[in-house]
Amino acid sequence: MWRRQWAWRSPARASMCACPLGWMGREAAANHMRPMCGATPMVAPSRLVGPFRDGGGEGGRAEAAPAPKRARLLAIAAVHPSTRVAPARPPCQPYHPRPRHAAARLARVTEPRPCCCCWSPLPFALCFLPCISLRSPAAARDPGGMQQAAGPGEDEEMGVKEEDAEEEEEDDGDDGYFMDPCPAAVASPSPGSANPAAGRRRAREEKERTKLRERQRRAITGRILAGLRQHGNYSLRARADINEVIAALAREAGWVVLPDGTTFPSSPSSAAAAQTAPRTVMVAAAPLALPTSPALPLRGISPVAARPISHRPAPASSLILLSPPRATSAASRPPADDAPDGSSSHLLAVPVPMDPSAAAAAAEDAAVVAKQVPEVAPRPPERDFAGTPYVPVYVMLPLGVVNVSGEVVDADELVGQLRVLKAAGVDGVMVDCWWGNVESHRPQEYNWTGYKRLFQMIRELKLKLQVVMSFHECGGNVGDDVSIPLPHWVTEIGRSNPDIYFTDRVGRRNTECLSWGIDKERVLQGRTAVEVYFDFMRSFRVEFDEYFEDGIISEIEIGLGACGELRYPSYPAKHGWKYPGIGEFQCYDRYLQKNLRRAAEARGHTIWARGPDNAGHYNSEPNLTGFFCDGGDYDSYYGRFFLNWYSQMLVDHADRVLMLARLAFEGSNIAVKVSGVHWWYKTASHAAELTAGFYNPCNRDGYAPIAAVLKKYDAALNFTCVELRTMDQHEVYPEAFADPEGLVWQVLNAAWDAGIQVASENALPCYDRDGFNKILENAKPLNDPDGRHLFGFTYLRLSKVLFERPNFFEFERFVKRMHGKTYWPLEWSAINPTLAPANPILTLRHVLCR
Repeated sequence: MWRRQWAWRSPARASMCACPLGWMGREAAANHMRPMCGATPMVAPSRLVGPFRDGGGEGGRAEAAPAPKRARLLAIAAVHPSTRVAPARPPCQPYHPRPRHAAARLARVTEPRPCCCCWSPLPFALCFLPCISLRSPAAARDPGGMQQAAGPGEDEEMGVKEEDAEEEEEDDGDDGYFMDPCPAAVASPSPGSANPAAGRRRAREEKERTKLRERQRRAITGRILAGLRQHGNYSLRARADINEVIAALAREAGWVVLPDGTTFPSSPSSAAAAQTAPRTVMVAAAPLALPTSPALPLRGISPVAARPISHRPAPASSLILLSPPRATSAASRPPADDAPDGSSSHLLAVPVPMDPSAAAAAAEDAAVVAKQVPEVAPRPPERDFAGTPYVPVYVMLPLGVVNVSGEVVDADELVGQLRVLKAAGVDGVMVDCWWGNVESHRPQEYNWTGYKRLFQMIRELKLKLQVVMSFHECGGNVGDDVSIPLPHWVTEIGRSNPDIYFTDRVGRRNTECLSWGIDKERVLQGRTAVEVYFDFMRSFRVEFDEYFEDGIISEIEIGLGACGELRYPSYPAKHGWKYPGIGEFQCYDRYLQKNLRRAAEARGHTIWARGPDNAGHYNSEPNLTGFFCDGGDYDSYYGRFFLNWYSQMLVDHADRVLMLARLAFEGSNIAVKVSGVHWWYKTASHAAELTAGFYNPCNRDGYAPIAAVLKKYDAALNFTCVELRTMDQHEVYPEAFADPEGLVWQVLNAAWDAGIQVASENALPCYDRDGFNKILENAKPLNDPDGRHLFGFTYLRLSKVLFERPNFFEFERFVKRMHGKTYWPLEWSAINPTLAPANPILTLRHVLCR
C-alpha cells in the first residue's frame, strides 16, 4: 500500500518536520515549520513534491528526507514563490492504513507506539492529544466497545463471513486509507454554513453504524447456527441464513416447507389441534434488544413435536411453562455431570423440570410472558383408525426364500420370524413362485419340492398365502438381491432367436421377460408364450389343491411383465437407466414390428409403421425431446396412433393371460400388479408412463382400459407407491416433476369406478411412521361417501431391518391400525398388566425385538 508523504517548500525554512505519523494537522504543521530566519510561518502546506514509499513499517513513520535534499528543495521553493499551495485539511483527520482483518485491527489498537506529542511509549490507541485521534478503524466503527467485548474474530468463530470487507474498501476511498470522524465541534458546522465535507462525514458515520448493526446480527446468527449444529444435529450449511434455520425447525416439527418458503401443516386437522393441544413456551434471556413492534405469529414450528436440541439444563434465566402443568419425578432429572459448561448455548439448552418453589414463581410470570411470546401451533394429532374397516396385511418373503435346488433358505430363522409376525397380527405372507426355478431344465417338468415345504411351514403357523406367478427373471432391478434367470431351455431358444425378448430402438435385448409379440407365436418348442404360462399355472393348481380347498392360499397374483407388473420393461437398470429418466419404447423386436405394420396398413398409413425417432433415450427429460415436449409429436396424428397401438398391446396381453388364469384358478381370487410410474406425472405428456405402456397424458385416462379388462375377469388391482408423498419427492428430486399422490388417487378412482377391488403395496422399504400413516390414509380414505377402502395391503419386504426394535414397534402399530384396533405397545404391560395379558408368543417377540 502506498502512502503519500508530503514535503512542503518554504522560502525561509531550513529544516523539515519528520512527524512519526507521516502527516499532521494544519496547525501542528505550521508550528513545526516555523522558519529559522524569523519569517512569517506558513499556514498551509504548498506544492506536493511527490509520493514516497511508506518506510515506517507497522508504526507508520515516514523517514525525513536527507539534509542535502531538504536544502535543495528549499532553494527551489525560494526561486518559485508562486508555488501551488496544497489543499488544507481539517485538524483531526489523520490517514491510517486500514487493516483488513479483525486481528490486525486489534493489534493496531493495542500495539505500544510513541506518542506523536510527547514521544512516550504509550499504546497507540491511548494518545491523549485532543487534536489528533489515533483510533484504529475497528475502534472507530465500534465506539461503544461492543465488538471488543465480544472478542476478536467473533464473526469468524461463529462461522459467519465478513461479507462487507470489499464494500468497506470501496466506500472508504481508492487510496485505502481510513479517515477517523472529527470531533463534534468540527464535524457539526453552523446551521448557516454549507459544508459538503460535513455531509459526507455524517453519511459515512451512518454507514459505519449500519455496518456495526449488520455485524452484530451476523454474530447472533452465527451463534444460533453453531448451537443447532452442536446440539440439535441439524444439517445446515456452513453459511446458512436465518430463513434456512426457520425452515429446518419447521420440517422437524412435521410441517411441509416448499422451496419458495411456503409453509403449511402436513395434515388439514392442524388448525383444530392448535385449539386443544397444550402449549409449551420457553423464554430464554439473551443479550438482544427485542423490537418494539408487535411480533408476528410463528407458523409451522411446534416445540411439542420437535426433538430436544440439547440435553443440557438451561440457565437460571430460562423458564418452561406448561399448560396444564405436569408432575415431575426425581428420575427424570438429568445427572449431575450434565451441568452446563461454557461451550453450551443458553438459547438452545433444554430446561430441567422446576421444583415446586420455582414452579410457583414461573406461574406468576406466565401471564406476562404469554402476552409477549407468540403462540406456536403444536403438531396435529394423528387420525384415530379405531373402528375402521378391517384391512388384512401381508408381508413379502425374501425373493430367494426357495433356491434353484428346491430348498428353503434358512428355514429355522424363517420360522422364528414368521412366529413374530403372527404374534404382531399379520394375516399372511406373499411368496414368488419363480418360473426359472420350477421349470428350469425341460419344458413341462416342474419341481415344486421347495415350495411344498415352505407352504407346509406357513400352514402350521396358521398364516395365509398370496402366491405370485412370476414369469420374469429376478436380478438387475431395484431391490433385487438374488439372481433367478428365465428357464434354461427358454434362454437357449433366445440365443438362436433373440426376437422373443423386448428390444429397444438401438437393438438392445431385454431378457427380463418374453415379448408380447410371441403370445400367439409357436416359438417355444411348439408352444406359444400364453400356453406356457397356462401350463405352469395349471400345474401349480393341481399340485397345491389342498391349500386352495383349506383357504390357506387366499390370492393368486398373475405376473404380466417386467417385475411381475403389467408394464413394458421401459426403464431397465441394466441398460443404464437412472431415475428419473423417461425410459424408451420397447417395440422393436421382429414380432411387435410385424404387428405394428398390420395396424398401420389397417389405418391406411403405411408410413406410420415405425417407432418415433425423436423420443430420446433412457435418461432423457421430456422437454428435451421432440416427441414428449409440450406440443410435441405425442399429440400429433401419428403420435396418437402409435401410442394407442402401443398401449393396446399391453391391454391385449393382459386380456389373453387373464382369460387362461381364470380358467386355471376358477373360484379363487386373482390379482394383477400395476406399476406406479409417478415421475414426470406433472408434465403434459407423462412421458415415463407412455414408454411403460400407460397411455395417460394430461387429456386422457390411461388406467380406465386396464380397469375394464380386470373387471372382465373379476381380478383385483394391486397398486404400488402408496407410501410416497409428493412433497418428499419434490424435495429430493425436484427435477422429476413427480406426483405419487395424484397418481394413486387417479388409479384408485379408476378401479373403484369400474367396480373392482383394489389392494396395494409399498414401492420402497418403509420403516417410519410418516410412511405408515400415508399408507393408512390411502387404505381408508377419510369421509369417503361410499365407504370405500383397500382390499388388502402387502408390505415390502421381510428383512432383518424390520425386526429392529424401533422399526418393528412402528410396524406392529401400523398393523393394528390397519385392522381397525387400538394399539397397545408391549412396554405398557409394565405400567398396566391388564392391557397386555401374558402370552409366550409376546414374550418371544419381546426377546427377538431387543
